[in-house]
Amino acid sequence: MSDEQPLTTVPQTAGDVANEAPRSEPQVVFTPPIDIFETEEGLVLLADLPGVSSETLELQVQDNKLTLFGRVEPEIPEGARLLHQEYRVGHFLRSFILSDEVDHEQISATLNQGVLEVLLPRLKRSEPRRIPVSSPG
Repeated sequence: MSDEQPLTTVPQTAGDVANEAPRSEPQVVFTPPIDIFETEEGLVLLADLPGVSSETLELQVQDNKLTLFGRVEPEIPEGARLLHQEYRVGHFLRSFILSDEVDHEQISATLNQGVLEVLLPRLKRSEPRRIPVSSPG
């Protein structure tokens, strides 16, 4: 069982998958491993994205779906030619459907040494309150 999925296109943004013109050689897209923890404040998502920087990472929420797309470019020294490769380099793509309890406006993320941490806070629910009823007169 493999986590790599050869593609003939690589999206410029996570939402542009269908609009990208094909490149001359197929790109590899991996499904990154994810850990999800529950805290009192909400959920914490950790994703391993080796080779991805904050400049090459797109994280977006749209229609209750969280999508992460990280680009990784192979590092070959200038003037060198690759003769043998055991470590596959590719991009990362993963999507999640979010619960209605997640506060989309308060989602935050940090990327530290290839590990993405996404904080998904719970929506603050209004406390029950008594509503006074008045009568005219």
